[in-house]
Amino acid sequence: MIADGVRVSSTAVREALAAGDMQRARRLLGRHYAMTGRVVRGNGLGRQLGMPTANVNLCRRLSPVAGIFAVWVAGLGPALMTGVASVGTRPTVGGAEPLLEVHVFDFDRDIYGRYIQVEFVARLRDEVKFPDLQSLQRQMHLDADTARRVMAAA
Repeated sequence: MIADGVRVSSTAVREALAAGDMQRARRLLGRHYAMTGRVVRGNGLGRQLGMPTANVNLCRRLSPVAGIFAVWVAGLGPALMTGVASVGTRPTVGGAEPLLEVHVFDFDRDIYGRYIQVEFVARLRDEVKFPDLQSLQRQMHLDADTARRVMAAA
């Protein structure tokens, strides 16, 4: 099969994902790239910063994506929900293990132990280390605003 003038292959998909080209990855896959996992307890920092997150361990897998994304979230009800997600090590807080963290918009329920599927719609930016938690918090809210706009248009 040919898409975007390229033979569809796992290599082409991985290259698109690594480049953050979620639209190309979607055309190659025929769907959004997605990760699925069980929600685990974190350290509660997202909630303290005003953006509670559903944390999904990547189980030491090398993720084909990294950064901040606008996403669809399945598994929390009958309809897809929108959100903003981070895939990375959380350098601002000294994280070491890769983690998928998802802030689901307009949602605040206990979902520990539930399985969710996160569909990556658009890459917003790289993960970066901020000088302090206040800078991180400001950027998280900017990312959420951007993701809301992207998802409203999706």
